[in-house]
Amino acid sequence: MLDTQQALGALARQPPRLRAATARRALVVGAGGALGAAVMAQLLATRDFERVGALVDQAITPALAGFVAVPAPEVAAFGADTALVVFDRQRHAHGREAALSRPEPAALPALAQRLHGAGARRLIVVVPHAPSLLPMALQQGLASLDEAAVAALGFEQLVFMRMAQDRRAAERLPAAQRLARWMLSQLRWMIPQSEQPVRATTVAKVAAALAQQLAQARHATRVVPAALLWQAAQGGDVGTLVAGWLEGVA
Repeated sequence: MLDTQQALGALARQPPRLRAATARRALVVGAGGALGAAVMAQLLATRDFERVGALVDQAITPALAGFVAVPAPEVAAFGADTALVVFDRQRHAHGREAALSRPEPAALPALAQRLHGAGARRLIVVVPHAPSLLPMALQQGLASLDEAAVAALGFEQLVFMRMAQDRRAAERLPAAQRLARWMLSQLRWMIPQSEQPVRATTVAKVAAALAQQLAQARHATRVVPAALLWQAAQGGDVGTLVAGWLEGVA
C-alpha cells in the first residue's frame, strides 16, 4: 500500500522547481489515504505549482520543499488557485497521516463553498475508481453527493472524477434490476474494459494533469468518463490525453 511518507519523500531529492511568471498553488483536502498521497505526489512531481498544500487538523512540520501543511484558518492566506478534494477509504493512520484532514461526502457543498470563498477558482473532486475498495458507508455518501449545489457556487472550472459504476442510477432501478446488476458486477469478464477499475496511481496522474491544464481550459463543469481513466491506464502521455479531452477530442 502506498505510504504518504514514501510517496512524498521520493521527491525530496529533485532539483528546485522553476518559478513560473505567475506562481500557482494547489491545495489537497484528503491527502492522508492511499489515493490522497498519490495525488499529492503527482502534483509535486508536475513542478507546475510553487506550493502544494495539504489541509491539516493538527500542526505538522513538512520536511519536503514545496509541500505546505495548511490549517483550516489559513486556507485563504495560502492562496490556492486550484483545490482538490479527495475521498478515500480510511486506513490505519499514524504520525503525519493522522494530522491530515479527511473530508466526508456530506460536507462537500460546505467545503467547496469555503474553498471558493478562499480564492480557489478551480475544483477537482476525486473519488476512487473502484467502488469495492470503499466501505459501504462511504459508498453511500458518495452516491448522494450534491454535485448541483457545488456547481452553483461559481467555480471557473469544476471536475468530478466519479467511480466506474454510477451508484445513484443503479439505486433508482427496480429491485429485480438492481439484483441483476449486482450479479453481473461480480463477473468481471462481462464488464466492458473501459468500465473496469484502474489503479489509484492512474487516477492521481489524471487528477494532477487536470490541475495543471484547467487554467487554460474553457470555463465549464465536467465529469471525467470511465473510458478516459481506462485509456490513461494503458500507458502513454497522460497529459496529452487529458489535454485532448479538455479540447473535446473523443
